[in-house]
Amino acid sequence: MSFPIFRAKKKKPDRIVVIDLGSRSTKAIYLERTQGRYRLVDFVLIDAPLSDASPSVELYAENLKRVHHALGAKTKHLTLVLGAGDSLIRHAEMPMVPVSDIRSMLKLGTKTYLQQDLSGYVFDCQILPPRKLGAPAETSKGTPRCRVIVGGARQQLIETLQTAAKAAGLMVDGIVPGLIGPPNAFELAQPDIYHREVIALIDLGFKHSTICVLEEGDLMLSRVVAIGGDRLTSGLAESMNIGYAEAEGIKIGMPQEVASNLQSLVAPLGRELRVSIDFYEHQQDKTVSQAFVSGASARSDCIMEMIQSELMIPCKAWSPMTFLEASVRADKQEELETAGSQLTVAIGVATTLF
Repeated sequence: MSFPIFRAKKKKPDRIVVIDLGSRSTKAIYLERTQGRYRLVDFVLIDAPLSDASPSVELYAENLKRVHHALGAKTKHLTLVLGAGDSLIRHAEMPMVPVSDIRSMLKLGTKTYLQQDLSGYVFDCQILPPRKLGAPAETSKGTPRCRVIVGGARQQLIETLQTAAKAAGLMVDGIVPGLIGPPNAFELAQPDIYHREVIALIDLGFKHSTICVLEEGDLMLSRVVAIGGDRLTSGLAESMNIGYAEAEGIKIGMPQEVASNLQSLVAPLGRELRVSIDFYEHQQDKTVSQAFVSGASARSDCIMEMIQSELMIPCKAWSPMTFLEASVRADKQEELETAGSQLTVAIGVATTLF
């Protein structure tokens, strides 16, 4: 699935730059597609610009310029990915009309279709096929209806990013909600499971975590949980009376030694994720068989075990690197092994753009 909130008209490229604008770090990839195969030319992880409020045009421009230079990309074109805190994904039932008309309807009536006042937002959407192949579109009072996934973000943020890219000498081809990244990447990494099972995809971000429930490749539910790695690290630092950086190292490197401290921090996240799974299972009368987890915190076996205990289904860490060829410099190969899970969103978005 692919629906940039902002999209410029451009021919499909052979190489693409995608920058994931995370809260803690900016993740960027330089990806190439040749003869149906994906090759990772380079990647970077750089600290995101720090700002008490929303970053300014100047901060964004400086960060984009720094990331683009570090990638060594020849193209000036790029696609930006917004985090869960800066974008939204909604499932809606809409009249069966052209996508351009659905965008206009959403702009004028978000309360009607999304049950929320979202004035000042811009939207794009994708019409989903009927659940059963060949089934007629749902109707309401004689009007054909269709299932739609809607992506949106604040108009002001979109304009700020466009201005910042221009100031950095770059051109934005698209701005995309990051939540669509993991499902797209997982389809290529685990196609059999993606198309045949009911699974949950969980991405553990810095400020937020996301969960998507996929039923035989159909995105049935998506939700953002306002608990991420930052909450775990901050809580660990406070409970142990240590610094943030030390707590971060302990969280990933020595979690078994602080298991009791971590358990009380991970449990609320696990419960929120379980609520989402329960909601799907109750609505659809089907069972989620297993969960696949990405993000920096997924590198911790201890955290994975705690999440599995809360979800009560098998949980596995995964990385999109299984379907990619990597030609990064030798000195970055070791970093790639640990960073792969953090690049899931950027890689998933990139694969839809070729």
